[in-house]
Amino acid sequence: MIKFYGYKKCGTCIKAEKFLQDAGVVYEFIDITRNPPNQGELAAVAENAGIALNKLFNTSGVQYRELEIKEKLPGLTKLEILDLLASNGRLIRRPLITDGKKATVGFKEDQLSKIWCC
Repeated sequence: MIKFYGYKKCGTCIKAEKFLQDAGVVYEFIDITRNPPNQGELAAVAENAGIALNKLFNTSGVQYRELEIKEKLPGLTKLEILDLLASNGRLIRRPLITDGKKATVGFKEDQLSKIWCC
């Protein structure tokens, strides 16, 4: 089952959901602010999406700026990054979509089409 971690008020998530629905993709929506993925899921998503852990951060988010993550990031270990992300879903770039084997982070229509639709 495909898990779609998103936020209903997020414009990017709304676009991604509409794209997947129009393509007939079945998924489970999970509110990332209430039920963020755990450390293991986040590590797997980064690996399956082929991105570095720091690319999981929502760098345009208010909490990213308030917590001064950009300044702290160079000194954080992988475990500290995973703990931080898993403890606060608003820090995670969205939507985060995974089936446990494949993953995408953010909304790029061509990427979603390639990975989830056809």
